Amino acid sequence: MKLRPFPSLSALTRRKESSCFDATPQSKETSFIPKRGSAVRFLRWLCVGMAFAITGHMQVAWAHEARPAYLEIKETAPGQFSVLWRTPLLSGMRLPVVLKFPNITRNLKEPTLLELNDSLVERRWIDARPDGLAGKHIEFVGLQGTITDVLVRVEMLDGRKSTIIARPSQPWVELAASQTSWEPAGTYIVQGVRHILFGADHMLFVLGLLLIVKDRWMLLKTVTAFTVAHSITLAIATLGYAEAPMLPLNAAIALSILFLGPEIVRSWRGETSFTICHPWVVAFAFGLLHGFGFASSLTSAGLPRHDLPLALVTFNFGVEIGQLSFVALVLLLERSFRVLEVRWPRWAQALPGYAVGGLGAFWTFQRLAILIGGG
Repeated sequence: MKLRPFPSLSALTRRKESSCFDATPQSKETSFIPKRGSAVRFLRWLCVGMAFAITGHMQVAWAHEARPAYLEIKETAPGQFSVLWRTPLLSGMRLPVVLKFPNITRNLKEPTLLELNDSLVERRWIDARPDGLAGKHIEFVGLQGTITDVLVRVEMLDGRKSTIIARPSQPWVELAASQTSWEPAGTYIVQGVRHILFGADHMLFVLGLLLIVKDRWMLLKTVTAFTVAHSITLAIATLGYAEAPMLPLNAAIALSILFLGPEIVRSWRGETSFTICHPWVVAFAFGLLHGFGFASSLTSAGLPRHDLPLALVTFNFGVEIGQLSFVALVLLLERSFRVLEVRWPRWAQALPGYAVGGLGAFWTFQRLAILIGGG
């Protein structure tokens, strides 16, 4: 098999004429895409295989399941605290993480447990006298086996507030005596970066757009449209003006990725469509959906309303950092492959596009099955 140089993103979508209205297909000699019949058969059997896999493995986690758990600790009297511990539910299953306070604490009364549609909320009232919780470790047993963070918010009797994040790599937090005003902002920025980078479905959607876009100006328009759209719905949902049910939302996000699969193949073949000609419009429309997905990371935590403006701005800033870093990485890799004249077999050249369509199909079937099954 003759190996060809790795094509640029623009080359993947280049047609004989630059106009979107010239749908003349590429010649067989210049196109590395399989014939239509083989591609259709491939996608058909892929979908069938995905359906069987989903039926047999309903315990598989959602790709977008990066909602954090939330722990709120308020000092109500010297050395005494009210505790709110909120953990996300996945297909009706609780996050396998156990909250563990220092041995010096004792319950003032029995904890209560409330089950919501998307989370479990546990309330405790503890006594940590005589030393209090300052400088003490609070552990999250089992967090190291997940991809979920825990957002910890502490409010002391004298008005001091702090926000900390526990991660799987460090499943505990130490309550500091004080915290600067900039530290909570940094916490939310990091949370935004991690949310976008661990949200595989968001990254795959952006990758699909990159495989369709033909030039830098259109790339700028497309990325900007996606950013503006998801920022709008992120703000609307976080501030409580609108909301989207989690199960249908996740299915719709997966469907947006599946939608791009055939468009990528059309672009490779030199065909045209509204999406190929105006990818920024599609990016804006689906960006509105993805914004509700981003908002779930903040709304599911149940933050106090007076904390939302700072959390919204800095979290969104972190999301943009993560998104632009991903775009820059893809473009740098593409540029490096062309400069180095790296040669790839045909199947490897087509792999990114089929990965977008295949994973989009898998997540769509999976999330629809969860939705129909009642979550």
